[in-house]
Amino acid sequence: MRSYTRTDGRSQQDAPILGERQRMVLRAVVSAYVADAQPASSGTVSHLLPVPLSSASIRSTMSDLEKVGMVEKPHASAGRVPTEAGLRFFVDQLMDSADLSHYERLTLTNECDSVGGERVVSWVSALLSSRTHQLGFVMSPRVDRMRMRHVSLVRVATDRLLIVLVPEVGSVQQHVMHERGKDDQAELDAMAARLTERLTGRTLVELRSILEAELGRLRVEAQGLLTRALSLGLRVLDQPSVRELELVVTNHTAFLSQPEFHDPDRLRGILQAVEDNERLLEVVGKVLDSSGSAVSVSLGDELEGANLRECALVAVPYGRAGQAAIGDDEPGDVKGRSALGALGVIGPNRMDYARVISLVGFCSELVTAKLNAGNEAQG
Repeated sequence: MRSYTRTDGRSQQDAPILGERQRMVLRAVVSAYVADAQPASSGTVSHLLPVPLSSASIRSTMSDLEKVGMVEKPHASAGRVPTEAGLRFFVDQLMDSADLSHYERLTLTNECDSVGGERVVSWVSALLSSRTHQLGFVMSPRVDRMRMRHVSLVRVATDRLLIVLVPEVGSVQQHVMHERGKDDQAELDAMAARLTERLTGRTLVELRSILEAELGRLRVEAQGLLTRALSLGLRVLDQPSVRELELVVTNHTAFLSQPEFHDPDRLRGILQAVEDNERLLEVVGKVLDSSGSAVSVSLGDELEGANLRECALVAVPYGRAGQAAIGDDEPGDVKGRSALGALGVIGPNRMDYARVISLVGFCSELVTAKLNAGNEAQG
């Protein structure tokens, strides 16, 4: 199973120490809750334990777990549900491995192979939704971290330029920039050719350092077309639209079968979080900029402010530097550079974490391999 990290900066050592009986009972409570979204009674727990315990012992243990904040009573019934702390303890210390079967891996690989490179983002978003019955999402590749093939500059008005960036893999990017001029398309074509010479096979991040260094040398020499081209190139890189992030969600209905979202307020909250996703992008951005390629599990107060009450977010970067999809040996490449994007699922905190972690981890591998295949084809 893929490794995973937490996004709250805490370690497993911060969790309370539970005895073996408490760990067994907590595992059973979480398992029952994940299965049917109902409080687990002592009778239910007894059927899920690996060793027999009396109902009195189970009730006593659940009471002890309640005192340390691992479970709670949602109402006056005798059943318990795990708290956010209990779910976190389960994910960190009790969760069993749930690797995908060979058949499922093969099926997903074949599906991915049949998808065009420009459609892989929407494909994996829809796939995660359908396979988990949660809200699958993908943070689309950062334009400034994608290897580029070509740039065009097109005069569309006396005060505006259309910037066309053609990556090696993925969709063409178009951005409008304010730049005054008139009857200068031939000069813009020449500048675009100069920029393309320096950009081909590199990312916009790598291009920045090249342009800055070259422009610094040119400033002590005669000013000319190349100086203007390099200056304009740096302005292109500074455009907010080049650096903006986008969260792709292609299926809003897959998670409606979850009983938690029969509550209109909770449903409204998660839909609003996706539509007004600045805070959600911030949370996912922590995964994107984290080191390594581990799956991240966020829940509880880690999602505070994102309108995701009693929800969980499982996410993983894809296309990380050091992997073949980005490459290690190109000029200007920096080991440890942040990933191209992130993918994962959002759903109620009552989710099958082991399976979801394995699924999003494998999907990350598929998307990274797809990007790699596209780069090799272009090469």
